[in-house]
Amino acid sequence: MRVASSMEALYTRQIRTYLSELERGDVAAICALFTPDAQIFSPFLGWMHPAPFFAKVEAASGESRITPIDICVSTTGARRATGYFVYDWGLKDGSTVKFECVDVFEFDESGRIERMIIVYDTHPIRSTVGDKYA
Repeated sequence: MRVASSMEALYTRQIRTYLSELERGDVAAICALFTPDAQIFSPFLGWMHPAPFFAKVEAASGESRITPIDICVSTTGARRATGYFVYDWGLKDGSTVKFECVDVFEFDESGRIERMIIVYDTHPIRSTVGDKYA
């Protein structure tokens, strides 16, 4: 059995914390995981900095549930890991949409997130979410 390096353990912990705080909707706690100049790519919103991005998420969201599936750390030595999860996203208007998502995280030397790319199929959820998020 392979033992995870300290950086792999840190990336895994950061992603678990991120998913937990995303589920809680704590924008300040989420943003604290990111570097000050971090960038996030959203299929709906394009490239944004964390604070305005998560403020938009919070403004559109009601009670949500996140079910982690897996966390995969790069095998090439890159400071990268992915979080694979099911997002039961509750919207402010009471509607919900459920989808699988993969977030690709890139970390700085200290383990803070400096870039995140969100990957999911927007087609099945556009009819539910529409412009409630844009």
